[in-house]
Amino acid sequence: MTAIRNYALVTGAYWGFTITDGALRMLVVLHFYRLGYDAVSIAFLFLFYEFFGIVTNLFGGWIASRSGVRVTLYGGLALQIGALLMLAMLRGDWPRLISVGYVMVAQALSGIAKDLTKMSSKSAIKAIVPEGAGDGALFKWVARLTGSKNALKGLGFFVGGALLSAFGFAGALVGMAVALAVVLLGTAAALPGGLGRSKKKVKFTSLLSKSAEINWLSAARLFLFASRDSWFVVGLPVFLSHLGWSTSQVGAFLALWVIGYGIVQAAVPEMLHLLGTRNVAGSTAAAWAFLLVLVPLGLVLVLRTSADPGIALMWGLAVFAVVFAVNSAVHSYLVLAYTDEDSVALNVGFYYMANAGGRLLGTLASGVVFQVAGFAGCLWASAAMVLTAAVLSLKLPKGRAIALASASVGEGE
Repeated sequence: MTAIRNYALVTGAYWGFTITDGALRMLVVLHFYRLGYDAVSIAFLFLFYEFFGIVTNLFGGWIASRSGVRVTLYGGLALQIGALLMLAMLRGDWPRLISVGYVMVAQALSGIAKDLTKMSSKSAIKAIVPEGAGDGALFKWVARLTGSKNALKGLGFFVGGALLSAFGFAGALVGMAVALAVVLLGTAAALPGGLGRSKKKVKFTSLLSKSAEINWLSAARLFLFASRDSWFVVGLPVFLSHLGWSTSQVGAFLALWVIGYGIVQAAVPEMLHLLGTRNVAGSTAAAWAFLLVLVPLGLVLVLRTSADPGIALMWGLAVFAVVFAVNSAVHSYLVLAYTDEDSVALNVGFYYMANAGGRLLGTLASGVVFQVAGFAGCLWASAAMVLTAAVLSLKLPKGRAIALASASVGEGE
């Protein structure tokens, strides 16, 4: 019962953060699009958000190994509160250059906060899962945490749009800061200390000293997430706006997509079992990555026909959500399967550093490629990046597999 209680506390804190993270992204995109900012300018607003995520994951894993993931979890929540309040002080009459720089700094704080919270939550799962529960239970618990987080990020898109309409930009940000402060205080009062702390002294030089499987998985993760964000972050919402969709329609559609994606991701262990997959290993990651390549390429072909582009995108995104969710869930399990509990924060931090690097690459590509080659160019870029991820996944070890028969819903609880 203690394991379930701690899992609930970590998950609840991650949920609270995630709602504000999704809402903040929607607030910034919609607010600055209304002010007349173009696609590249909006992409640059998120540049520091992604860049500092890279640095955070690298050093955050080392800090968590020495101090425990509770310290980095609380730090992430506190920094997000600060970022929200900082953005609430933004004034509409500031010169554009100053406004962009100010938002980039606030987004840097939010990026640090997001990756501290994510790294802490994912690392904690390895320590929380009861001994003897098996890798099937670990796969299930990771999938549940990651999937529910993504579903709630989609809910955050709704929350962001609703708060913007009801309370304005500053009012929405202050309200979210207060709500997240309540989450921080509740978690700090109940979560035990020492969670995820290494039993041996962690040297600073161990930051970049990783096993081969962690290195290959991290490289594949970088290109996997770059493939998604290269068309999803800026290109897709702006393209939908060009089709005549209102900002509320764009926000609602993206929110529903992320919610659906999260639901699928939470159910990946059972879904793979139903599809006849008997174990999960590096070959599983490679196979599903090659399958994902077909989705953006298929969309390029469909958008060249006389088919309604809005309908085509809705179906294409539905397929992309399912296949990408499987890829992401398998990766999230493998990084924990490839590490022991004593090194989990270091390895998860390194892995999510690659994840943040992929988001940075994809975010920049989404704005720049859309500006140069349009939405079709973003899809071609996505296909090239996911193909790279698939090829890199071929280097993952064929062993280290888990039997999905042991990943039943009730196990480990």
